[in-house]
Amino acid sequence: MNKRILLAITLLLLPFLSLASVDEAINDFVQPISDFVFKYIFYGIPIPFTDQTIPFILAWLIVAATFFTLYFKFINLRSFRLGYDLIRGRYDEPDAPGEVTHFQALATAVSGTVGLGNIAGVATAVSLGGAGATFWMIVAGFIGMSSKFVECTLGVKYRDIHPDGTAHGGPMRYLQKGFAERGMGGLGKGLAIFFAIMCIGASWGGGNMYQVNQSLEQVIVMTGGAGSFFDLHGWVFGVIVAIFVAVSILGGIKSIVKVTSKLVPFMGVLYMATCLFIIAVNYENIGHAFSLIFNGAFNADAGLGGLVGVLIVGFQRAGFSNEAGIGSASIAHSAVKTNHPVTEGLVALYEPFIDTVVVCTMTALVIIISGVEGVGVGAGGEGLTGIALTSSAFETGISWFPWVLTFAAVLFAFSTMISWSYYGMRAWTYLFGHGTIQENSYKVLFLIFIVVGSAVNLGAVLSFSDAMLFAMALPNIIGLYLLAPVVKRELKSFMEKIKSGEIKPNY
Repeated sequence: MNKRILLAITLLLLPFLSLASVDEAINDFVQPISDFVFKYIFYGIPIPFTDQTIPFILAWLIVAATFFTLYFKFINLRSFRLGYDLIRGRYDEPDAPGEVTHFQALATAVSGTVGLGNIAGVATAVSLGGAGATFWMIVAGFIGMSSKFVECTLGVKYRDIHPDGTAHGGPMRYLQKGFAERGMGGLGKGLAIFFAIMCIGASWGGGNMYQVNQSLEQVIVMTGGAGSFFDLHGWVFGVIVAIFVAVSILGGIKSIVKVTSKLVPFMGVLYMATCLFIIAVNYENIGHAFSLIFNGAFNADAGLGGLVGVLIVGFQRAGFSNEAGIGSASIAHSAVKTNHPVTEGLVALYEPFIDTVVVCTMTALVIIISGVEGVGVGAGGEGLTGIALTSSAFETGISWFPWVLTFAAVLFAFSTMISWSYYGMRAWTYLFGHGTIQENSYKVLFLIFIVVGSAVNLGAVLSFSDAMLFAMALPNIIGLYLLAPVVKRELKSFMEKIKSGEIKPNY
């Protein structure tokens, strides 16, 4: 189907949507599902000797990340330099199967995780857990690098290369094929189908409607608040975003990486430069801010329960931000050009590092150093939350800096949407078969949901999308445990070839 025709069909369908009825229908449909999934996915496990509980899914991710860090002997530290060389292209294989370079695959995956959670979510974490939550975010990001290494290596190892050169990988493939190698094909197929269904739901919810809805909120605040044009006509913002997303995704992964490989570095530099400026303006508070972070992380006065509470908040924000162990990023990484699957696992190490250790930490530092919301030095206690809190922190630098934040928020949301459109489409084609009709039908639905997300009160959809996203970790982590020895063999083989000189850098 011609790209222009596809876009025209999407836009023609939009006026016939009764957004009020769509809002009601979506919430009526997802509420019971959301309630059921949340009951088990986020079930609170009591922590001994405290009055705290930890969500089951968070414990599931933390235990796995810790195990893989130890099992692979701190691969997140000892292979950091090699991963950097791979990203730079020193070991690129232009004639290898795949569609994109190591850098392009990383940029696409990072664009899917660096989103509004790094702005609004971090602010919420610091509000709830205090400055000490920042320390535990960093720790969680560090161990999450190991989970990402395992899943992205497997994504390439078990991918399918189709006759047209396109690569289809991710948990759907390694669950089905990896389990079949061990005589558990039926179980693997069932887990793969479950993952694909959850991935599609997450792509429409958290990877789409949530992103456009929350970025619209910041736009409304900066353009007049209640009663402003975008407050009354949110669907217009949705249509504008849908058009830009359509242009970016209709050409497939090669079209997406053309955008992400330029957009991710740009928005990263823009956001980091702004954060550094805020920190520089408040330079006299830097030392005290780090003291607050460290002391808050190990606050003995709060007792064991208070310490665990801060740890949980920090781990939760990091786990929910970098998606290590969820399996989504391995879909993008599977498209890389390489003959050695473990190379992309080593590249993927950088994803939680960039997302959590760098971007989330910088956001937290800005909030703490600027002293807003009672969490930092000279706190104002304004009762702000989420992106409004981060915006207030930005305003301490220069009054118009919240406009920079608004621009960054829209870019982050946009980049997340285009990456998640690819994740959802690969899950969709896994279930319904490959072909132009299948792919374009998913894309049309994805574009429509952008407009829906900008014009309706999401309500239960947000809980539903969270449940879908983290339900993906259930089958994925099972697969990672079972297939970890495969990754260890791949790593050993590649390292031996590097040492022997069989694999040489290009420059």
